[in-house]
Amino acid sequence: MLPMPVPPPFAAEPAVATGRPTRAEVDLGQLAANLRAIRRRIGAAVEVMATVKADGYGHGAVPSARTFLSAGATHLAVAIPEEGAALRAAGIGAPILSLTAPLAAQAALYAAHDLACSPSDADTARALSAAAVEAGRTVSVHLKLDTGMGRVGVQPDDALAFAAFLSRLDGLRLDGLMTHFSTSDEADPAFARLQLGRFGSVRRALAERGIRPTRVHAANSGAILSLPESHYGLVRPGILLYGSYPSADVVRSVKVAPVLRLRSVVGLVKTVPAGTPVSYGRHYVTSRETVLATIPVGYGDGYRRGLTDKAWVAIDGRRCPVAGRVCMDQIVVDCGPGATVRPGDEVDLIGGAGPSIAQVADWLDTIPYEITTALTARVPRVYLNGMTE
Repeated sequence: MLPMPVPPPFAAEPAVATGRPTRAEVDLGQLAANLRAIRRRIGAAVEVMATVKADGYGHGAVPSARTFLSAGATHLAVAIPEEGAALRAAGIGAPILSLTAPLAAQAALYAAHDLACSPSDADTARALSAAAVEAGRTVSVHLKLDTGMGRVGVQPDDALAFAAFLSRLDGLRLDGLMTHFSTSDEADPAFARLQLGRFGSVRRALAERGIRPTRVHAANSGAILSLPESHYGLVRPGILLYGSYPSADVVRSVKVAPVLRLRSVVGLVKTVPAGTPVSYGRHYVTSRETVLATIPVGYGDGYRRGLTDKAWVAIDGRRCPVAGRVCMDQIVVDCGPGATVRPGDEVDLIGGAGPSIAQVADWLDTIPYEITTALTARVPRVYLNGMTE
């Protein structure tokens, strides 16, 4: 079990009295609701492989995984075997697929922790076979096709020979066939459909030779939303599970909501005259007498320095712009002349009454994925509205 504070729901939280006041609150109830919304989109016959890589996109891998499994997911996906091993250490027994290309030097890790993977070269496949035999276990492998991502996977022209090769190796079981879309979150579906066509051709060719992997999967979040013919029997949602859409161009055919709220409290409050410089480099100078509030959060927490001159926070519903450069551990906000602000007042930095994850991503010219995964380990995650065991 993870030790965790248990405050009341979002709507009625007091200021944090003990522990670090800067924290990321994760609504596990909404996390489960997002997964159920995806399930309604794909139908009862299609299973969900919930992606919990990068510490559950910054939300916490173990609590997220447990929540997804309790809400109906049947498989989990991670990026690297170490992430899968951590889930196993937490007592999670569901099938886990590691998505990045396995390294031969880590073959024993996959065997020891019963992790599926997608080898794309003969040497790595042989290393996995040897590790499985030595451990007295069977390693599940998924044949990954590079249909247009250009990253990892086997080229379609090589797929038949490589599938036959994998099937002959002791200790390996060819359980899956997969690919990954590079443009499923774009308005024009043409290239995604081209990838899907290449994938379907290989699948049919394999079936003609009697190779029919049990798990066929291609759909990421964008394809779940916009490409229902790619759902097959298993889908791999990622960012959609956590309540963000992969881009502004996708059809929002699944209604989800963000589950993470980055919060802190006001530290120091002071009234300063016009002409007061604030933060490094005197980048910001007050234009009138005003109330400044210091908040203990900074780029050391993942509140990015690029938010200087762009961001605002909400203090009791009042929008207060960030004044001066974001520091490693603190920011200063300008609350305005005569503002009634007190130390300990709650601050919404992202989510809640504050700017949305999507808005922060727009300010930084990036994507929502980067906002949540950038939150560092020194920001405690506080889990609400659900259990993590």
